[in-house]
Amino acid sequence: MAVNLQEMRNLLKVYFIMGSTNCHHDPEKVLQSAIKGGITLFQFREKGAGCLHGKEKESLAKKFQAICKESNIPFIVNDDIELALKINADGVHIGQDDEAADVARRKIGSKILGVSVHSMKEAETAIRQGSDYLGIGPIYPTSTKEDAKAVQGLTFLTELRSADIQIPVVGIGGITSENTPPIIKAGADGVSVISAISQADSPEKAATQLYNAVNRRM
Repeated sequence: MAVNLQEMRNLLKVYFIMGSTNCHHDPEKVLQSAIKGGITLFQFREKGAGCLHGKEKESLAKKFQAICKESNIPFIVNDDIELALKINADGVHIGQDDEAADVARRKIGSKILGVSVHSMKEAETAIRQGSDYLGIGPIYPTSTKEDAKAVQGLTFLTELRSADIQIPVVGIGGITSENTPPIIKAGADGVSVISAISQADSPEKAATQLYNAVNRRM
């Protein structure tokens, strides 16, 4: 799915990322609850100890995709371009250790392409190579991603916006509804979370609180 700049900014408001290893409860029910709460974009990220592979991973991806489709929530796949193309996902998100953004762009055509960046050089390269949005972080300390980079705070996000780079940007890493406002104030279009929703007592309530925190400062 091709999106314009404003559409992409709106999609990034509450960007939920989850795989089977991130939940205490049934992942499908968690996703359904999060959608009721107001998430605007979903990324399937199946990584970590005990994660699914092969047919099992594909099966879960299709279940999540069907749930998203019912509510018109775009469905993004983390890293696995082959899977994204096989099930016709709406896009992919890649990191600096994955394929280059221009290679990914050639493979996925007009689908959404997100890239995690940690420096101005990485951001400029990702933009030049065709990314639709940038993931910036980790903003705050996080225990969800085992391979997380050093915590950046709001420094790089502020630097990016000060340079008048207008590409849609989402903050990630240790984010909750309480610490969201400074991220939006610094120039992010939205926030991306895993455990703040996936491990909440009520994913619906957590998603609503995040949505309200983002939109109060828009």
